[in-house]
Amino acid sequence: MKHLIRHTAVSLGLAAAVISLLAPPAYAQRREPQTMATVLPPGQAKMVGDIKILNVRNNIYTLYGGGANVVALIFPEGITLVDSGTDVGADKILAALATLTNQKVTYVINTSAKPDHVGGNLKMFKAGHQITGGNVVGTDPDAAQNAEIISHENTLNRMVALKYPGNATPATTYFTPILKLSTLYHGDAIELLHEPNAVTDGDTVVWFRGNDILATGDIYTASNYPELDVDHGGSINGELAAVNHILETAFPEFRSENGTLIVPGHGRRSDFADVAYYRDMLTIIRDRVQDAMGKKMTLDQIKAKKLTRDYDGYFAADAGRYSPDQFVEAVYKSLQATAAKNVPPAKTLAPAAKPAPAPKK
Repeated sequence: MKHLIRHTAVSLGLAAAVISLLAPPAYAQRREPQTMATVLPPGQAKMVGDIKILNVRNNIYTLYGGGANVVALIFPEGITLVDSGTDVGADKILAALATLTNQKVTYVINTSAKPDHVGGNLKMFKAGHQITGGNVVGTDPDAAQNAEIISHENTLNRMVALKYPGNATPATTYFTPILKLSTLYHGDAIELLHEPNAVTDGDTVVWFRGNDILATGDIYTASNYPELDVDHGGSINGELAAVNHILETAFPEFRSENGTLIVPGHGRRSDFADVAYYRDMLTIIRDRVQDAMGKKMTLDQIKAKKLTRDYDGYFAADAGRYSPDQFVEAVYKSLQATAAKNVPPAKTLAPAAKPAPAPKK
């Protein structure tokens, strides 16, 4: 009997040891975010000063009113942001975040170099705290302590050209089609999807895979036409390819509704059906402009036709900043540039042969 008890105890001890080996280490175990009592339930919104906070799903929030839409993922070790708003809006965003959690900003992912998306970078950097050490090889001691900024390398290049302060520019960049970020350090299985030649040449879509949410930056804006920056790599065909990629990534729940939730760079929370309608609008206007160009119409003549008039009620909410005419002009220039690239080079004539020297007499 004693032998049996001793044998059972040894077996239980071995089993416990095996379980402890198989269990994830303490640092990898999921914990609830340290939040305050005023956390919003999913789908609910509240105002904090000028900032509207919406709980998109679970522990992901959208903050409206600080420039471009700012997405905040709150997790046990900190906050991962998508974009930082404007310089003025960043203080308001930080104050609003303080009503949700006592965590600090750890990461800021920039979707482009547009001022309303990156203007608050420096303030977020200074107010944040880095988990892993940030720019540990840099000469600035602050870089190893404060928030880390992440973007596509083309966004970094654009910000450097615009002379943003060093700590406001991304310390981590990627140049591949996809960058996967650590779940432990960033709060979710996050993929950064580079969309070349959409609004610019450095656009990033942020995919929160666990929460099934896409933050699109200005590739998709629920309230306005896309601000194609043709001088910096933007194009209508690249924009359409990016929007189609968003649709390929997203899952509708029923009849194109709900399912994957999509946070645009500006405007309301959306789903598959909203983005599909946006894609169809882009295709129709692209084809209208292309048809007018085929009829040898000038840009002024094309603008006079008001080719966007049946969509202006949906996508010209901020026409004072970016008008339908500006969008049509960007589409025109983009198609013009594409046509120029597809024109085969003109044939060069071989140099005429030199006349033979006259025979000597």
